[in-house]
Amino acid sequence: MEFVQYENAEQFAKVAEPIIVKNEDVFSLFYGILQAIKAGKYENPFMVVVADGEDVLALLQMTPPHPLNLVIVNENRADEVIDFIIQELRGNRITVPSVISLKKWALSFAKTWEDQTGETQKLLMDQGLYRLDEVEETLEMSPGSWRFATDIDAPLIEKWFALFEEDTNLDRTSTEIIKEKVAAFLDSWEVFLWEVEGKVVSMMKKSRPTKNSVTVSLVFTPKEERKKGYARTMVAQGSQELLKDYEFCVLYTDMMNPTSNKIYKEIGYKHIADSIHIGFEK
Repeated sequence: MEFVQYENAEQFAKVAEPIIVKNEDVFSLFYGILQAIKAGKYENPFMVVVADGEDVLALLQMTPPHPLNLVIVNENRADEVIDFIIQELRGNRITVPSVISLKKWALSFAKTWEDQTGETQKLLMDQGLYRLDEVEETLEMSPGSWRFATDIDAPLIEKWFALFEEDTNLDRTSTEIIKEKVAAFLDSWEVFLWEVEGKVVSMMKKSRPTKNSVTVSLVFTPKEERKKGYARTMVAQGSQELLKDYEFCVLYTDMMNPTSNKIYKEIGYKHIADSIHIGFEK
């Protein structure tokens, strides 16, 4: 087997994209980040193809400090390939803060990593991956209307960004970085807001667009406005707008939160895969 690391994103994409696009919905995270790498939005991306002669066995992608994203291409050799990958990562002194992948691959990687390094795995997020092709026509909508967020909304979105990380147990982003991220979101018209009688009560974000698909993320409603159907309506209306430009939408949910999973199914999202994010502690 060969562990081929790429410095040029276009060259990596020539190998990776024909494989990824066959299951673009399931590998939407990998595909979307690859488009961002090609657009120069990440510094020093880590891109690897694991091959045996002409056969591609696995694809790796990482944009530090974000997780290693793993795609196993040859399922029959998964255990052998994962063992080889970890040996190469350690031999090349590649830091792996965490791994994200389809559940079976991530669990296998984490167990082998734990055995070989002595580090302890920690579940960060047990996720369901959903796909939407059309919004349920009979869905009852909450009062209000959606609009794109503008610069005037920045302070509110920055506050909600931090609260979203708190609610989902994500690593906290510094105030300065949050400001930078939100400014970039607004410049790209990526944030949708639901407004009722002049008050913003919910939001969602457009993420990782590709030619065919787009991801819905950062769905948030403050505690005082919950249980009123605003998040469901925001995602339904926002997704409907996105479907004007894309064939389908995808989103990740926290499988430990039955409420959000129920809401997305009501909108018309279909569960297509299970993903898991696992961190490592020394």
